Amino acid sequence: MSSEITWAFGHPLERAEATAGPEVLDRISLRDHIVTVEIGAFQAERGTTQRICFNVVVEVAPQGQLDDDVDRILSYDKVTEAIAHELAAERLNLLETLAQRVADRILMEPQARRVFVRIEKLDRGPGALGVEIMRARSTHSPAASAPDDRPHPEVIYLSNEAIAAPHLKTWIDQLEAGHRPTILCVGAPDLPAPQAAHPLAQRRIDLLAIEQNAWTLAARDPRCVVVNSRTELDWSMRQGQISVWAPSKIVLDAVDGPSAQPRDALALVLWFARHMQAADIVVIGETPPAAADLPIRAVPVEQTTL
Repeated sequence: MSSEITWAFGHPLERAEATAGPEVLDRISLRDHIVTVEIGAFQAERGTTQRICFNVVVEVAPQGQLDDDVDRILSYDKVTEAIAHELAAERLNLLETLAQRVADRILMEPQARRVFVRIEKLDRGPGALGVEIMRARSTHSPAASAPDDRPHPEVIYLSNEAIAAPHLKTWIDQLEAGHRPTILCVGAPDLPAPQAAHPLAQRRIDLLAIEQNAWTLAARDPRCVVVNSRTELDWSMRQGQISVWAPSKIVLDAVDGPSAQPRDALALVLWFARHMQAADIVVIGETPPAAADLPIRAVPVEQTTL
């Protein structure tokens, strides 16, 4: 069997390796990702679903020192989210159209240089029927701007009295029933924090104190998931999870970080809400700060409805 035929029927990773150019690129791959959708041009394919299988390889520019930081890589979730987004956008007749749109969306990511997309129908015959495409972004033109489809969450700040409130579960029930992207934020616990002579060291200590309180909140209800990176926050919101913000990573990594100190928890949360392009803020148990650019609502601790 010729090498060309081997590449044609092998995984797209083999084709990517065989057609590699002089530029050294890293690769991430998604193998045998199967989803059930309605797709197809034939009348027999309308009003019914079928399984389709995705194999995707993305060649990315090397990122240098990663420091084991998920926010510095092209996450696998970006590939599966590109697939899910295009499948949800509209019903399509052709695998070719779907492959093109998935490739285009992946290439909006700044790290992506070249992408191989193979899609196969698994239920249309005795074998798999499919299409494979390769698309590359020109090295002479910047990446296309991705549409702003990130969720705009509701940010909920809970005072320490609110964390300990007997009706905390009732509030979380309401947030879960509302089906809105939701991020819970807290301040430091009502305990004295260690004191350091250096302001940068104290800043880290105070941020870690907030994270301790985030875990205290998470322990009150298993639906509250502590999250520290922007990548995971975006993913959690799309999955309908209720996240609890652990601030150290985002605050310390921010190019234009907050001027507020961690001890001023509400000011820090206001910065975070702007950073996340939040739709609104709800403050439970404290007086909210003034902010002309974001709707802010106060809820007393004794109030059981949000």
